[in-house]
Amino acid sequence: MSSEAGNEKILDLLRPYAANWSGTLKRGDVVIPSEELSQLVEQLAALLADPATGGAEASEIEVFEVLRAASRSASLQTQAAKLRQAFLIQRRPR
Repeated sequence: MSSEAGNEKILDLLRPYAANWSGTLKRGDVVIPSEELSQLVEQLAALLADPATGGAEASEIEVFEVLRAASRSASLQTQAAKLRQAFLIQRRPR
């Protein structure tokens, strides 16, 4: 799925919280009641984790290609920066 479709899904999730009556969203126009915040965060996390929106885990070939390209860099810091640029790296809960 394209990033435009993913963005549209996120906007659809946020539109009920638009501060103006027309339902259009601009920067700073979202008002979320505190009692609904945790539910909205869970919905956003589920949406971002959905493979259809591009939040899926990277395939082995994608990781291999980035690691191979990064291995040509002289410093470990540069290699780490290239990995961070290509992927969202998160620590797994223990």
